[in-house]
Amino acid sequence: MNPSQIIALKRDGCRLTARQIHAFIHGYTQGSIADYQMAAWAMAVYLRGMDTAETAALTEAMLDSGMRFVWPVGSATCVDKHSTGGVGDKVSLVLVPLLACCQLSVPMISGRGLGPTGGTLDKLESIVGFRTDLTANEIQAQTQELGCVISGASHEIAPADRKLYALRDVTATVGSVPLITASIMSKKLAASLDALVLDVKCGNGTFMETPAAARELACSLVDTGRRMGVPTMALLTDMNQPLGRMVGNAVEVDEAVEALQGGGPDDLRELVLALGTELLLLAGSETDRESARTRLLNQLQGGHARERFAQMVAAQGGDLETPRPIAPATEIRVAQDGWVTGMNTRALSEAVISVGGGRRVMTDVIDPSVGLELLVRIGDRVEQGQGLARLFAHPGSQSESARSQIIEAIQIGVQKPDVPGLIIDRYEA
Repeated sequence: MNPSQIIALKRDGCRLTARQIHAFIHGYTQGSIADYQMAAWAMAVYLRGMDTAETAALTEAMLDSGMRFVWPVGSATCVDKHSTGGVGDKVSLVLVPLLACCQLSVPMISGRGLGPTGGTLDKLESIVGFRTDLTANEIQAQTQELGCVISGASHEIAPADRKLYALRDVTATVGSVPLITASIMSKKLAASLDALVLDVKCGNGTFMETPAAARELACSLVDTGRRMGVPTMALLTDMNQPLGRMVGNAVEVDEAVEALQGGGPDDLRELVLALGTELLLLAGSETDRESARTRLLNQLQGGHARERFAQMVAAQGGDLETPRPIAPATEIRVAQDGWVTGMNTRALSEAVISVGGGRRVMTDVIDPSVGLELLVRIGDRVEQGQGLARLFAHPGSQSESARSQIIEAIQIGVQKPDVPGLIIDRYEA
């Protein structure tokens, strides 16, 4: 069957076979199927969707376009976590070394930020010398030596996804759940995992704004992982306000280091422990939640996770002890008495982007020293003149505009609101 026939089948709402999907993805990766044909096929998938079997076949085809890690017999249990992206989300920086302290291997492949969600690699690159471009061999070697690594995807891993991802961005098909699922899972499963936990964000600071949309994606990811033979579960977590206090790059690394020493914001620690507990249970390292949580807390409070993070940073060429430059701070104060009733989380992120802390297009250069510290949370009582936030920005940047955005984004009302819970739901097939 030729590419045009496969496109027509999907356009007409027909179910594709695994062989048809594999042939189409293979042809696109090898160059025999042109971009315009893939664009037509991606649009057909966006409009018609895919069932669980088709999504799994697409994931496997994209996975098969590149290499998979092979771990020696007797290696530690290999696990990973993926977040769908949120504002202030620095969980990976804490969770990866913490899991390594629990005798699990974590070869994390991460990405860069675009738009409101910050990228783990961008945060790590605010550490002097830190390398995010490790080869597949380097990723495997460091994982076996230290139990943890965080790097960008090497060219050997899921090259079909790299080509298709760039095309989705210009064809308005980014929001397709099957395409999102295959993109995420093909890169994660290339690590030959024994267990995977997903943090699916829901709210105004992420691209899945409603619980229904977040649940649809969570179900697709978990079902695909399990069809591919990997124990997988998902937590749906709130993103109607930033996670933690800090939004930016260097400031988020500093906050993550606080958490690695047993401190840091309560919500960040709670989410790290929740995701870590699920992974210890999925991996069979613990049999009940209480013992799993206690084990994780002991590693944080004893300083072991912070030490392992420093070792990982050093192995990737970085120097954790060199202070990271932070732009001058300006405090933004509350204009009236009341309660913090809500936040436009996306607008807060846009304020940071406007002073150089993120990207609108992939070619934008990030200033790691800028950022934002939130001094209030939803549900807090505030008084006129009280500190609302601190903006870290250089004179001459768009700091005045950013200040206005921040003031407008944090809503003050006369009645105490319902405070959103951090963990909304969990899904395990």
